[in-house]
Amino acid sequence: MKKIILILVIFSFACNAQTVDSLFKIKGFCIAAPQPEELNRFISFMENELALNGFNTLVLRVDYNYQYESYPNLSNQNALSKDEVKLLITSAKKNNINVIPQINLLGHQSWAGSMGNLLKEYPEFDETPSVKLPEVYKWPNNEGLYCKSYCPLHPGVHEIIFALVDEIMGVYEATAFHAGMDEVFYIGMDECPRCNNKDKAELFAGEVKKIHDHLAKNNQELWIWGDRLLDGESTGLGIWEASANNTFHAIDKIPKDVVICDWHYDKAEATAPCFTIKGFKVITCPWNKADVTRAQLEMTEFFLLNSNPVLSEKYLGVMQTIWSSVTDFLDLYYSAEGDNELSGPVNSFKEMISYFKE
Repeated sequence: MKKIILILVIFSFACNAQTVDSLFKIKGFCIAAPQPEELNRFISFMENELALNGFNTLVLRVDYNYQYESYPNLSNQNALSKDEVKLLITSAKKNNINVIPQINLLGHQSWAGSMGNLLKEYPEFDETPSVKLPEVYKWPNNEGLYCKSYCPLHPGVHEIIFALVDEIMGVYEATAFHAGMDEVFYIGMDECPRCNNKDKAELFAGEVKKIHDHLAKNNQELWIWGDRLLDGESTGLGIWEASANNTFHAIDKIPKDVVICDWHYDKAEATAPCFTIKGFKVITCPWNKADVTRAQLEMTEFFLLNSNPVLSEKYLGVMQTIWSSVTDFLDLYYSAEGDNELSGPVNSFKEMISYFKE
């Protein structure tokens, strides 16, 4: 009798673990696309670390790290070729990893003192051409410059960016595209002859809808970061993790089948329900603090187990974000030293692995 009870208890625990594990539809990882010289090492990481630990989704920040045929002038000098991308996709498919390419759209068209390829090649798309990039970047600054934006109402911008989107969606054989759209500080600026006096939420929502509708023609899904859809003042989240320029009203103006990647890095902010209750699917995204990552995983599991079927379907899971290069991350991940002040993202990723194994 005791043996039967013991077997039932073990079986119960096994079933519960399986149920909790299967709750997370998305077990994701987000990182920059590798440089050609790192491709083989990155594929090995995909196969031996991501796949073997149950990760099923990979968001690759491609941007201009691809040899575009439509606009070759926008490609980085040391960019992945079509054949190199195919090697990566073949491995991902073999290991049941869904790859989602990203190009930063709207915002993040510059970084510190460097202009991004789009505005470098097509300066007429710049929302704030009067703001010059400094040799030495500092925040805060008089111009409120974090990153440049393109003008969403410029008549020539979408022909180019949609050509890039279509090209990488094809070569990556992707069914979903990540458009970034986080931390947009420059939008509806007074100096823009097209955007001035326009409602910033309407402009942001209009750009989301334009990208969404373009992808929908090919039955492709749009993913974006969620910070511009949260009110920085009423939530206390501030200008980085939420909006201080009223774009948050766009949450009621964009299509409900856009997938929201909800990132918070210092605390496990419980903002995922802000999106699900509005009808969106949401993925919770940690970065570099293992304790915060653990809390976000537990919180997501709580929402999944304690929501009604309509809402629980909208909590898709979690995605580890990495904001360094593939080289820097893998060097840290495989470092014999194991722990230093830069290894927060590695520790966060390992915490996620531990959580799934538990």
